[in-house]
Amino acid sequence: MARIKKGKVLKDRGGRLVEMILGYIKQETLAPLKSLGRFVGFGIAGSIFLTFGLVLGLVAELRALQTATGAFHGNLSWIPYLIVVVTALGLIAIAAWRVVSGPAKRRIPKGKR
Repeated sequence: MARIKKGKVLKDRGGRLVEMILGYIKQETLAPLKSLGRFVGFGIAGSIFLTFGLVLGLVAELRALQTATGAFHGNLSWIPYLIVVVTALGLIAIAAWRVVSGPAKRRIPKGKR
C-alpha cells in the first residue's frame, strides 16, 4: 500500500512540475511575442502611411515644377521628372543612412563591425 501512495505522489509532483514548466514557457515566450507583434504592426502601418505621404509629396513636387514654373517647356519638359527622381533618390539615401548608422549600430560590439 505504501508503494502505491509513493508512486501516486511522484506522479502528482511530476504533473505539477510539467504544468509549472509549461506555464513558465508560455509566460516567457508568448507575452513578449504579443508585445513584439503590436510593435511590428504599428511599425508596418507607420511605414505604409509614410510611404504614401512621400509619394504624394513627390507627385505634388512634380506638379508644381510643371505648372508653377514656366521654365520647363518644349525640349526641357523632362527636367521636372529628373528633379523628382533625384529628390526621391536623396530621400532613399537618407533613409538608408539612418538605418545603417542608427541605434542598431550602437548595439553592435566594435569587434563585429
